[in-house]
Amino acid sequence: MAMHKHDEDKPQLHLVPPSLIEAVGVIRTYGTKKYGDPEGWRQVEPERYVSALMRHLCAVLRDPHSCDAESGYPHLWHLACNVAFLIEMVTPHPCEEGF
Repeated sequence: MAMHKHDEDKPQLHLVPPSLIEAVGVIRTYGTKKYGDPEGWRQVEPERYVSALMRHLCAVLRDPHSCDAESGYPHLWHLACNVAFLIEMVTPHPCEEGF
């Protein structure tokens, strides 16, 4: 007998494309190797991530398949990672008022 789960209103995380998860994971791994501390990104001002996001976005707009000269990874992957950092840093928690 199947148990009924009340998860209709929960995010359906299986809908997130695996390529997004993998891209952010690759860039996080690269950044952790480069800077050492896997949580160090939390000490960076959000404005710096906005600037980095914009630089990578401009590169993607010029050439959607371009890669970052330093890391060798696609600019689009770096852009996704910067978006992830900003979501984590500046988005209010869904339980907070005004979300």
